[in-house]
Amino acid sequence: MNEARRSAAALEVRGLDVYYGHSHALQGVDLTLESGVFSVVGRNGMGKTTLCKAIMGLVNVSGGSIRVRGEDVTRRPPAQIARLGVGYVPQGRRLWRSLSVDEHLQLAGGMRSGAWTVERIYDTFPRLAERKGHGGGQLSGGEQQMLAISRALLTNPHLLIMDEPTEGLAPVIVAQVEEMLLRLGEDGDMSVLVIEQNIGVATAISRNVAIMVNGRINRIIESARLAADRELQQRLLGVGLHAELEPDIETPASGPEAKPAPAPRRDGPIRIYISNPTLPTRWSQPVPIARIEAAARTLATQVARLDETGRRK
Repeated sequence: MNEARRSAAALEVRGLDVYYGHSHALQGVDLTLESGVFSVVGRNGMGKTTLCKAIMGLVNVSGGSIRVRGEDVTRRPPAQIARLGVGYVPQGRRLWRSLSVDEHLQLAGGMRSGAWTVERIYDTFPRLAERKGHGGGQLSGGEQQMLAISRALLTNPHLLIMDEPTEGLAPVIVAQVEEMLLRLGEDGDMSVLVIEQNIGVATAISRNVAIMVNGRINRIIESARLAADRELQQRLLGVGLHAELEPDIETPASGPEAKPAPAPRRDGPIRIYISNPTLPTRWSQPVPIARIEAAARTLATQVARLDETGRRK
């Protein structure tokens, strides 16, 4: 590898645009990872996973560029990007239930030679060594995440993309993942882009954190400052609204002249909502009310109603 590529940034994204139909998912994203570990945080639906998929060539890029160590990988096939030294730990782990731990690792180990071997993986994650004969579907959530991370490490990437690596893990496993990411950053052989919703993890593993809002990089902030700013953390998690991160939302005025809510109808068919038509991926992502309404069923048209006293009418 020539010196120009060695000295180039591990990842450089410029003016990146991605659409899903008419939805503008990524809007002119600019991001540079020189080396080490860099975190991107934000609420659900802000475009973080789309950014990972765009880097890996898994979604169509409408505009902008992506460079890995100086080489343009925009619109290249995923397999070619992986061969250039980009590893990926996707959200949801994506393991084969029927393949054993050892079979997963042996499959991943043949792509690129380097410091990470199956033996080193077992030394780093002793629990995987104990479970090497078990299928992916027999592992706990923490063990599955260890295997997903190990599979990516065995490709010996220059750049590792990790989409929410601590999602759904017990605190003790989260601490182990943090420690491993810190070691990767200190070793210097690999740069890591971590997508996280756990702000505690994001600020612990990287010096700077990018905040993603509505498909854009809203700001890049020092981890120590973000960790100490509880009010900013609340805004990032969607606990409250703030003009600095998103537009104000107008609400009806309250007061003596405000009109009371209409009373529920007591005639006509009764509509019973059995369940959401689609399960949300997060409790902070409820199914839109229009879809719930469309999936409701009218079970009966002549069901007697109860008045406030509980007597049948």
